[in-house]
Amino acid sequence: MQDFKQIVTEFEQRLQAIGLFPQAPGNLYEPCRYLLALGAKRVRPALCIMGNEVFGAVQEDAWHTAMAIELFHNFTLIHDDIMDKAPLRRGNPTIHAKYGLTAGILSGDVMCIQAYVQLAKVKNHLPELLQLFNTTAIEVCEGQQLDMDFEQRDDVSIDEYIHMIALKTSVLLACSLKMGAIIGGASEANANKLYEFGKNVGIAFQLQDDYLDAFGDTAKLGKQNGGDIRANKKTFLLLKAKELAGDNNQLDELMVAEEETKVQGVLSLYKDTGADELCRAAVEVYSDKAFKNLEEIDVPAERKEPLRKLASYLLQRDK
Repeated sequence: MQDFKQIVTEFEQRLQAIGLFPQAPGNLYEPCRYLLALGAKRVRPALCIMGNEVFGAVQEDAWHTAMAIELFHNFTLIHDDIMDKAPLRRGNPTIHAKYGLTAGILSGDVMCIQAYVQLAKVKNHLPELLQLFNTTAIEVCEGQQLDMDFEQRDDVSIDEYIHMIALKTSVLLACSLKMGAIIGGASEANANKLYEFGKNVGIAFQLQDDYLDAFGDTAKLGKQNGGDIRANKKTFLLLKAKELAGDNNQLDELMVAEEETKVQGVLSLYKDTGADELCRAAVEVYSDKAFKNLEEIDVPAERKEPLRKLASYLLQRDK
């Protein structure tokens, strides 16, 4: 059984060896190479390989699938950053900030197409894998649209928010694991339990990301502190603070204040209402669900241990 670091090392070697993007036209392909070289954790492709290895020896098909997943994920990041007007990604300028809007759109498009080029190399289970991949891709788009829609609504519920982050973030993690499981020969029941494990890890991960966006160390996380507040994102923190504040109109007043006043005021309100602690409690709830899903998978415990360790790492990031 390989651990996460071993898998990522081999994935990076394969990524370099493939030479996905040619030199010309440079304005199309250089942004793709730039983003892929920014030191991503490669969690999703690693999950695909680990999902395979839970049930059997790693197949070459799993590496093709992992490559497709990582390319699709990076495509979504490029376009999400454009929609969010985000200046930083992984501590570096986003593609649209560095190369321009047109480059961001086209580079994202070609990266998405290249994901399907890699998936087409799969020799076994391709119809089943393609159906899952396509369903997930649509769900990710739906999640992003809901995220954008929520910016214009004042009546978003916590349940709606959890549904949105499940689509936008969690389903691709779950898909990565299940695609690997299918390649590894898992039963339908075990593959579905692994999917639920990934989905709940993803929800917990995103809730923690909400918390870290507000209270994390910008230098360590590579993100602009308070970016969700600046973008008027409906996060768990904001929705819970609004719920707990009741008729107090302080939050509404802060949301239209000058940017730095807004950020610092909303962060203080998160603490005053206890929304910050409730967000961290919600992370624990979904983490517990995930680990219960993992326990229920009918394979020896040692085959699940690398996934348990990785999930523990992902959900205990620097606060």
